[in-house]
Amino acid sequence: MKQSQHRLHERMTIRGHLEPASFLPWIMRHAAKLGLAHYIAHASTDRIELDIAGAAELIDMMEMGCSLGPIEVWVETIDRAPVEQKNI
Repeated sequence: MKQSQHRLHERMTIRGHLEPASFLPWIMRHAAKLGLAHYIAHASTDRIELDIAGAAELIDMMEMGCSLGPIEVWVETIDRAPVEQKNI
């Protein structure tokens, strides 16, 4: 099956009971494994905003991974919105 070459730039807003000290390194590791460009725009115990760029299918995989996340994190919602193209 041929993978899409369409590159998206999105802001992923993750809300819930988050532990940034463990979740941020987890996010960065998984984004790197998927080959996604990423930048943490905001991080707190109830919200993380992640700018992410790459193939649509890989961003979908990242969203699924974040929703399952590490055991000490409880993700309630993940919202995604397109962002203007920029280098991240």
